[in-house]
Parts: sequence; structure tokens; C-alpha cells
Amino acid sequence: MRYPPPPTLPTTPPNLPAGRLGVWLFGAYGGLATTLVVGTRAIARGLAAPQGLATELPIAAGIPWQPLAGIVFGGHEIRRGDYASSAAEIHGVTGSLPPALVGKLKADLAAASRNVVQGVLPNPGRTIARLADRPTRRATLRQQVAASERDLRAFRRKHRLDRVVCVNLTSTEPPLRPSPAHRTLAAFERALAKDDQKAVRPSALYAYAAAKLGLPFVHFTPSESALLPAIQEAFAASKTPWMGRDGKTGETLVKSALAPMFAYRNLRVLSWQGYNILGDRDGRVLADTKNKKAKVATKDALLPSILGYPLHTHVGIDYVPSLHDLKTAWDFVHFEGFLGFRMSLQFTWQGCDAILAAPLVLDLVRFADLAQRRGEHGAMPHLASFFKQPIGVAEHDLHRQWQRLVAYLDRARGGRRG
Repeated sequence: MRYPPPPTLPTTPPNLPAGRLGVWLFGAYGGLATTLVVGTRAIARGLAAPQGLATELPIAAGIPWQPLAGIVFGGHEIRRGDYASSAAEIHGVTGSLPPALVGKLKADLAAASRNVVQGVLPNPGRTIARLADRPTRRATLRQQVAASERDLRAFRRKHRLDRVVCVNLTSTEPPLRPSPAHRTLAAFERALAKDDQKAVRPSALYAYAAAKLGLPFVHFTPSESALLPAIQEAFAASKTPWMGRDGKTGETLVKSALAPMFAYRNLRVLSWQGYNILGDRDGRVLADTKNKKAKVATKDALLPSILGYPLHTHVGIDYVPSLHDLKTAWDFVHFEGFLGFRMSLQFTWQGCDAILAAPLVLDLVRFADLAQRRGEHGAMPHLASFFKQPIGVAEHDLHRQWQRLVAYLDRARGGRRG
């Protein structure tokens, strides 16, 4: 079945040209990145509907979004492969990328695969290091940053791109031990000059390279190293928009929508117990307790913030290989109502992680690109609803976050609200 192309938006104002946009994916052959590339090309060619895209909702009409047909993909990767084989692997275990669709995109996927180059791997932690089967650069930190910058410049030059947005989709890294090198840009650059490998993770170098080149950066993973204070300072110095961290796609999304309900009805939540099971490479990485620590941190702080009081809350994450990317979350909520009577709510969330996340990433790319074309820079707090732990935003209520996004859209359209 063919779907009509997305509706044509009003002509882009002269000061906001769309042109050709490059999207550079760190972690280019992962399940999420592959689903993103397949989905974007399918929608652009009228082979799929833009389901899941907030930028295709009526509230987003009239905004000069980057047309999907004008997006070119490239990226860094530490594993061998290509998009066609990655898509076949994904379909074999989840059924989410049908061969009939992928076959129609054969040329598109081959072209995107030619833009994927070897990534960097400084101090990644043992679990991520084991995933690498592609030769990685053995060089000093400065040399690795310089090589990443060269790759980005070459990508832009080769495809005559007007702009490039960078997205971090790499596996969740273990937290870094706090260091003075993380506090300021000057200290971070001194650590690079000393080749202090222990002060960085791969995502830190990727983000720093993007900041130096003034490329908008979306940090979609829980890894804390990508947006250290020092790297935020680097983005400030180049006046570049950025946002993160950890895309809100499943259990936490439901929590951030449901928890306000209890507050609205003055029902006191006593306990909120969550249990997550997932497979795929993400699950394998999170089976390492060091890597899992970063993920749990982004999920566990949400409820007290929304409800306004301490409560018993726990998030468990277990690796179940047979699930692959079809993750499941079960939550039990124990709450107290009128006359102190205690009641409970239970829900189960089952979904394909990459299918849930890919449209969010595409939305975030469009928002980051729009921000740069509008001359905006720094953190993008209006995008808080897309993240579990939005940096610089204390509000976790999904409804209030959404209203902030709506207000931004009104401003971008030239409206008065917000």
C-alpha cells in the first residue's frame, strides 16, 4: 500500500531555508538507527505514513520543517555491517522491518551505508568494548577528535549539505568517575592534551567534535558523559543548540502521564514498583551493572518530582535475550484515597523499542535543525517531553512539558502564546 506524501507546509521564509540536511548518527548500525533510516526513507518515498511524528501533527502545521526527502544519513560505528543486513536482522527477530519494504529501499540503504565510517572507542567499558568488531582508531584523544571532525566535514562536503545535525544513539556507557576535567572546557581540553583516557567516554568525544564544528546535537541515550558541564560550555562557545538525555519512549512515558492524575485527584501514592525486561544489544549492555546504573538514574527520579513528596519507588531492569527489541514493563502502583482506604493500579507496557523511539529521534532532528535556522542556541527546554531526564528542566509532568512545546510552536509560527 502506498501512502500519500506528508502535507506540504507553507513556503519556507527566505531567512529559514530548508535545503539539504545531513543527519550524522553516532551508533549508526544499531537497531534504533537502522529503523530511523528505513522509516525516514519510506515516509519520504510515500511507502509509509508519518505515524508517531509529532512534527506531523496539526499543532505543528505552518512550521518550516526540514522535508524528509532532503535528509542524508551518515555516521560512526564500531561494528561491521550495512543497513540492509541490519534491517534483515531486525526483521528476523521482531518482524518490524518487512523485507518487501526494505527491498524497495535497497538503493537508499546502500547509499546511507557508504556514509558510515569507523568510530572511536576510548575507555568505553568492557561490555561496549566487546561489541566492537570493526577496526577502531588507535590514536590519542586529540587525534580521535580531529578524525571525527574530518569525517563530519567530509560528509558535508561530499553531499553538498546545507547543515548537519548530530545524534548520539550509542550504547549506554558506564558513568564516569567525577573529575575536575569535567567542570570546565579549559580543564577538559587539558585532559585531552594529556591523553587522559579515563576522563572520557566515546560519546564525550563525539559531542565535543560536534560542539567544535557548531553542529546541533541530540543526546538520546542515558550516558552522562556526552553532556558534561565542560561540553555544554563548548556548545555555548560555538552558539549551538543541543538537548538530552535519554529518550522517553516506554514505561517512563506512561509514568509521566499517569503520575499527574494522582496529584490532580489528591490521591497519595505510597509505592510505585516498576519492572522492565528487554533483550537486544541494549539489554545485553544494560545487563552490566555499571552500564545499568546510568539508565536507572534517568528513570528513578521522576515520581518524587511530579508528586512533590518522597515515596517508595523502584525500577528493575533485566536482560531477557528472547525478547530482542520487544520490551515489556510491568508497574504496580499502591495509593491511598478517601478515608485512608488503600487501592492499587497495575499496567503492562509492551512495545518495540526502536519503533517507539525512531519517530522521536526524527522529530528531535527537525527541532534541532529548526532551532539553528532560527538563530537559537544552548539547551532546548521546550523538548523536555521527549526525554526521561531533560537537562536543565525540573518539570517532569508530561502534560506541562507538552504545553511548553505547544507554546514554542506558536512562537515559531509567529503566534502570540508563550
